[in-house]
Amino acid sequence: MKKLLPLLVVCIMIFTACSSNTDNTNNNTGTDNAAGETSKVTVWAWDPNFNIKAMNLAKDAYAADHSDVTIDIIENAQNDIVQKLNTGLSSGTTKGLPNIVLIEDYRAQSFLQAYPDAFYPLTDSFKTEDFADYKIGPTSFDGKQYGLPFDSGVTGVYVRTDYLEQAGYTVADMQDITWDKYIEIGKAVKEKTGKYWISLDPNDLGIIRVMAQSAGSWYLKEDGKTADIAGNVALKEAMETYKKMMDANIVKIHADWSQFVANYNNGDAASVPTGNWFTPSITAAADQSGKWAIVPLPKLTNNDKSVHASNLGGSSWYVLNVPGKEKAAEFLGATFGSNVDLYQKLVTEIGAIGTYKPAAEGEAYKAANEFFGGQHIVTDFAAWTAQIPNVNYGMHTYAVEDIMVVEMQNYLNGKAIDQVLADAQKQADSQLK
Repeated sequence: MKKLLPLLVVCIMIFTACSSNTDNTNNNTGTDNAAGETSKVTVWAWDPNFNIKAMNLAKDAYAADHSDVTIDIIENAQNDIVQKLNTGLSSGTTKGLPNIVLIEDYRAQSFLQAYPDAFYPLTDSFKTEDFADYKIGPTSFDGKQYGLPFDSGVTGVYVRTDYLEQAGYTVADMQDITWDKYIEIGKAVKEKTGKYWISLDPNDLGIIRVMAQSAGSWYLKEDGKTADIAGNVALKEAMETYKKMMDANIVKIHADWSQFVANYNNGDAASVPTGNWFTPSITAAADQSGKWAIVPLPKLTNNDKSVHASNLGGSSWYVLNVPGKEKAAEFLGATFGSNVDLYQKLVTEIGAIGTYKPAAEGEAYKAANEFFGGQHIVTDFAAWTAQIPNVNYGMHTYAVEDIMVVEMQNYLNGKAIDQVLADAQKQADSQLK
């Protein structure tokens, strides 16, 4: 997963003061009346091949019956969106900000809690029960629904079936397994084929988040503000599992996204536990068609709460409390909030799996994928999505993870795990005050 920079931290006292004095002005053009209603809905999002393309599909679907409304989609890097939102909202003005903005689920609570009056509630724009349960927590605040869930970060394990077979295993051997069993199989693959089992970036602990969420745990407590590190049994086992992988010499290290993808496209690594959004990267190596399968996520070996499903990444759409908010909310509700056909196109044209439950009954969700040996991968991902534990990502996921990255290296270099967790807790408690 692409590296993301930590959220710009702004004083909470400033947040509170500004939230009660928001200047609801906007630079949208096409004003229809004196009340400030607009005929143009402006959208900010990142990634032209995924999020922007998805929004363009929604725009086309909406235009069929709403030719009077213009949807203006503007591409920004995700970090630029974060900075622009923080700068604008903390200054007390919404001038220059869009009607709709895409926000990563890990960051959502930082905005919703810091700027409670800046976002327009979408509670009446769609049915929350139609979406995966784990997406509703991060997108709501104080009893109101502010985000319309978009893509699923549901995870699975992509695995080279030919390497498995050379090591004496099959896809059936990777069903309902623990992480310890996963490592055991990886050792056999490395021994028999010379290929690494997994590729990891030491500065990206996404796999730790995946393991923790599989047990309904996170870096933060249920309040979303207090660090939950020392005494967090799921987090402890996740870190211990990470070290087992490193010690087993089955990990190929990468430093950036291109190296990550290349390790699989070149055939240097045999499996990747990650989000479903990695499918286009795997299938980019056309010569490997028929040599891959996707199996359920392993569960923590010693944690009864852990399940074979988790999440990595994912984002949702939000409407800012500016002129044109009603049209923006209506647009989202009519597209991402209810259009089953749109979700079929998202799968076939982008490979984006949404969290809208009724979409799973569509033909695109049921189709076989020949690259993966005829496996119905979207059906499988949709089923695993329903099993993802709901956790509170809170306000400080990336701030805590910065601490954990350093402490993970200390752990790998010999520091005792309990001391690692205790020291990380102290640092987090100090920083998150």
